[in-house]
Amino acid sequence: MSGEAPLLSMRGIVKAFPGVQALRGVDLTLHPGEVLALLGENGAGKSTLMKVLGGAHPADAGTIAVAGREAPFRSPTDSRAAGVAVIYQEFNLVPGLTAVENIFLGHEETRSGFVRHRRERERAAALFQRLGVSIDLDLPCRRLTTAQQQLVEIAKAIAFEARIIVMDEPTAALTSHEVERLFEIIRDLKSHGIGIIYISHRLDEVFAITDRVTVLRDGRNVGERPTREITRDEMIELMVGRELKDEFPARTPEPGDVRLEVSHLSRGRAVRDVSFSVRRGEILALTGLVGAGRTETVRLIFGADPRDSGEIRIDGQPVHLRSPRDAIAAGIALLTEDRKLQGLVLGHPIRENFGLPNLQWLSTGGFVRLRQERDHLARYVEQLRIKVPSQEQRAGNLSGGNQQKVVLAKWLARNCDVLLFDEPTRGIDVGAKYEIYLLMNELAAAGKAIVMISSELPEVLGMADRILVMHDGRVTGELPDARHATQEQIMQLAVAP
Repeated sequence: MSGEAPLLSMRGIVKAFPGVQALRGVDLTLHPGEVLALLGENGAGKSTLMKVLGGAHPADAGTIAVAGREAPFRSPTDSRAAGVAVIYQEFNLVPGLTAVENIFLGHEETRSGFVRHRRERERAAALFQRLGVSIDLDLPCRRLTTAQQQLVEIAKAIAFEARIIVMDEPTAALTSHEVERLFEIIRDLKSHGIGIIYISHRLDEVFAITDRVTVLRDGRNVGERPTREITRDEMIELMVGRELKDEFPARTPEPGDVRLEVSHLSRGRAVRDVSFSVRRGEILALTGLVGAGRTETVRLIFGADPRDSGEIRIDGQPVHLRSPRDAIAAGIALLTEDRKLQGLVLGHPIRENFGLPNLQWLSTGGFVRLRQERDHLARYVEQLRIKVPSQEQRAGNLSGGNQQKVVLAKWLARNCDVLLFDEPTRGIDVGAKYEIYLLMNELAAAGKAIVMISSELPEVLGMADRILVMHDGRVTGELPDARHATQEQIMQLAVAP
């Protein structure tokens, strides 16, 4: 590949935001028909660099050339004109439009000034057939699942026929079958000379699909190797700047009495007669394929959705949870799957986000005690190593890992006894994952009952004491000793009829 002219050359890219130096002279090269892995911890600058390439953020300094020609990247229109399509980690869909309308938004097929709706619909159907999935073309995207919305984003990029495609955590909400289908599509795109920049914290995917690895740390290049010439441990060490011997910290579980008990919980076809219990000091994994009913189950426990039937007990006592307010009062916390949409108010400072579920004890006479709020948040910023220039930093400007830590901080301050973690490490780098795993172990050791939803089977096996597997709204099996369970056992239960 070294003899070919680079398809993309980014040189000396610098970008700063108020209080944050995101990029410090970053270089990146991409060749035709290459899949380049862009790796680094949350906050390393990966997404910012791709937003510069996508025209969402103009660079403060540096140059960008496509196929040897320098091009302006002052707006997304400039980026698209240069042949770049970016699938951002944060979905870039119009919620009220259908999948078809989102795919062709801005480059509609027209004839005599009229949109050719039938032709667009046919092309969209063909795109989803190529992806190997079925999407209701008439539903607004707000009513699609997270996985389906991700597939709409991928279809948009393919429809654009770009020369350079950026995929920022494209498999975060996909099933293993959908991931394999995506890899087939990537290989097909490679064969046509398209260059792909692939951002993922799932290192198994990096080894499976990429040709070369570029690693960023603190806004700088720290390493570049052919994928076949680097080990997993070397990758992790480059990313975090230190040796990480074990991805999952060891823990000796000492479960106590039953703290949370769920009996015959049901809601339509999404959750059907689900029963289980979690003990003090126990981490229970709730796993299965996307759409199995895992998230729907914990939302019922948290009172976010009304249940048709079922009973919930805390420490043996029935609790009546008609809303999240009731659940919080009963000592239940939910870390939502989508931290950006449901876990944080992105336009508000992290201080205010931290205070929202804690106003009852942080306020007097309707006024927030700001000094107390700042003091408590400062302790969690230090304890969780949250990287922020100040407490007034907007939550939307933080990296994914630091956003997740802010969500954790607000619930830890609430001191809830039952913690529902829905994909707690999705989109988070290995270093931040390890810190969250350590925190989960500490919480379990303190007697908390933890329900962890995860689609990453190594995480399930590495962190859980006990595993429940769901399929089509039902619990299809239990693996009582997670330490001796296998991925094959989990998958057999996950696809059970």
